[in-house]
Amino acid sequence: MAAPRFLTLTDVAETLNVSLSQVKALVRSGELPGIKLGGRGVWRVENTELEAYIQRMYDQTRDAIRQGTADQP
Repeated sequence: MAAPRFLTLTDVAETLNVSLSQVKALVRSGELPGIKLGGRGVWRVENTELEAYIQRMYDQTRDAIRQGTADQP
């Protein structure tokens, strides 16, 4: 079965293992692109956008480690 194209913000939070409020902040800031559907405030994030965001975070972390500016795990 194929993965769904669009994820709820709750699904995104579970995938990233962060709070729903953190995901909402990422969407509000535009760091994680999302779309609003209808007039009831239903938000979705496309699976490919989530994967692109994760890749950007890997890239930023790798660069910060190389520059010696990353917090240690």
